[in-house]
Amino acid sequence: MQDKTDKIELSHGSGGRKTQELIRTVFQKNYSNIILDQMLDAALFEIKGTKLAFSTDSFVINPIFFPGGDIGKLAVYGTVNDLAVSGAKPYYMSVGMILEEGFSIDDLRRIADSMALAANHAKVQIVTGDTKVVEKGSVDKIFINTSAIGIIPSHIHLHPANICPGDVIIVSGQFGEHGLVIKTRRQEFAFDTPIESDCASLLPLTQSLLAYGNKLRCMRDITRGGVATTLNELAEQSSLTFKIEENLLPVSPVVKGACKMLGMDPLYLANEGKLVAIVAPDSAEDILHRLHCLEKGKNASIIGRVERELPGMVIIKTSLGGQRILPMLEGDPLPRLC
Repeated sequence: MQDKTDKIELSHGSGGRKTQELIRTVFQKNYSNIILDQMLDAALFEIKGTKLAFSTDSFVINPIFFPGGDIGKLAVYGTVNDLAVSGAKPYYMSVGMILEEGFSIDDLRRIADSMALAANHAKVQIVTGDTKVVEKGSVDKIFINTSAIGIIPSHIHLHPANICPGDVIIVSGQFGEHGLVIKTRRQEFAFDTPIESDCASLLPLTQSLLAYGNKLRCMRDITRGGVATTLNELAEQSSLTFKIEENLLPVSPVVKGACKMLGMDPLYLANEGKLVAIVAPDSAEDILHRLHCLEKGKNASIIGRVERELPGMVIIKTSLGGQRILPMLEGDPLPRLC
């Protein structure tokens, strides 16, 4: 569907409905192939019998330093997490930087140190890169692109097509922190929230869950567009209904209170260290226990189940007992989150 304005808007980069339309009508239309058309977090393919995952992402966040992280840490973990939820262990990464003329070299050193620390933690090596400097005003301080490649164990096959009616929906922890931190740090509001971004590697969680084999149907990291958009993507790709319960959602009192004050819905806030896992019902409690044993999964929760009655839709049962459709993110309430 062609946009009425025929111009790129900020909402085209939100990760929500307009982003999906842009990808489908411009990029997928021209680049269509059997790997790209799967529309997964990473491209999955085989070379000489080895299953590989390959992913790329660009980071334009504002501000570049924030409680819990910075653009460098985010750039490493963002791409690592795309591979991690594909079942891959990342090995090699490239880093491309576009720098604005006049950018502080001390800040660049700080970002490079942060990236090295994150890469070391994720056990991924940065093996190639590129640097460009453009005239002042052509970019906002620094933009970073990272790409990475990893190997998937031969017996692992995670895909939305594996999802079945009756499967259980698990989120790995409390969500909404990253989006809320970025919003408050832009000084749009006269209060500080005592929270940090959840920016972190998902590898400890994903590598642990791979032990469940085909009982683990599919995983996806929850980033732009929040939990609501991630669930909508999986519902559409599996042609099944995702039904969640408001009372089961793990949202911290701080995020819940701030969202109420600001008129925001935590289901649409961005995250940078959370995942959703769709698992077989007979393994759900065991998988939940496994997550609870890990630091980044200690607040994991079962939030709902998969059904077949309304294919491609997400339904939320409210705390008052009613039901409503939970749509994909429309518009872009907060651009440049990652």
